Amino acid sequence: MDKNIDLREFPNSVITNAVNEYIHNKRNRDILKRRYIDGLTYEQLAYQFDMSVRQIKNIIYTNKEELVKKIIIRCWNLHLYMIIYM
Repeated sequence: MDKNIDLREFPNSVITNAVNEYIHNKRNRDILKRRYIDGLTYEQLAYQFDMSVRQIKNIIYTNKEELVKKIIIRCWNLHLYMIIYM
């Protein structure tokens, strides 16, 4: 998986759906949405959630790669569906 893929390259609706579906911890969902939808910095997130910047970075790092994989798989499946049925 390309480590340089930025979730912000995907449409907000795709990010929101993936976060809602695959991230089960509400706090982590909120952090990821505030980062990738609202564009908050690590420092802003740390202040808002009363956590250290390091904790925020860990939450984002541990969830980002899995979200990117899920989004790419979903997009690929949609592409295949369109090829087969359209």
